[in-house]
Amino acid sequence: MHRALRAKGWDAELIEIDTFDGLPQRLRPYPVVFNILHGGPGEDGTVQLLLDLMGKAYVGSGPLASALAMDKVESRKLFSGKDLPVPSWLVHSAGDLDAFLARAEGLGFPLVLKPRREGSSVGLHVVESAERLKAAACELKAQFGEFLVEAYIPGRELTVGVLERQTQPEALPIVELRPKGREVFDWKAKYTPGECEFLCPAPLSPEESARVQEVALQAHKLLGCRDFSRADIRLDPHGTPYILEVNTLPGMTEMSTLPRAAQAAGLSYEDLVDGLVRRALARLASTPAVG
Repeated sequence: MHRALRAKGWDAELIEIDTFDGLPQRLRPYPVVFNILHGGPGEDGTVQLLLDLMGKAYVGSGPLASALAMDKVESRKLFSGKDLPVPSWLVHSAGDLDAFLARAEGLGFPLVLKPRREGSSVGLHVVESAERLKAAACELKAQFGEFLVEAYIPGRELTVGVLERQTQPEALPIVELRPKGREVFDWKAKYTPGECEFLCPAPLSPEESARVQEVALQAHKLLGCRDFSRADIRLDPHGTPYILEVNTLPGMTEMSTLPRAAQAAGLSYEDLVDGLVRRALARLASTPAVG
């Protein structure tokens, strides 16, 4: 991304952040920030709130949308309230773990376990027995505190980028993910070269594509996302697109899924990142002065 922005004529600097101490001072000289942090304070609205308080233009969603998207419980409540399909799920926050797991077994195996507030498939488990359910639950409880158990949705793994270029967000071509030797797009499939096949545009019927893209668009709007987002979806054998989560800071390397989809839509990587920076600067220019 840094090279792409410089190729477009921007005086861009790449800043590596290993601590948030002193971050306002480090960011003060720059009129616009392209945040590519993943997980934790970089993605959950904390850094976004800091940038708002500093009056900085930045690419991506604001604090509230970032926090909602990172919180799988609150986002799913929002999706369910607007009739977007989500897998059946339960959340464990406190209380007797064995009693909770007995209820979770009622969802039927296989089951998927994941932390309440993490991205990049961190802590993701797919289990097919009560023994494995207990082991995974204890691990997640010890490491993250709160976690979800959800019904496994058989079918196809899809991801849909949503991009704002004009006044309305548009769904980009769908990417189908085919991990090798596993059923879900987990950490290894995401970050190990050769562990996943990417098909873009996904080989879907026009009707399936329209349904999947509409779910991604509705999720983007419901959360109040800005500039771009990426929805992870499972398409079941009956053609129902179940939304799993929305990422407000999707990966932005040239090989990441959203840039792949933009390329399929006729938008080069350089034009993609250039357009996002220009949108952020335009917002700053249109913000009324306070006082």
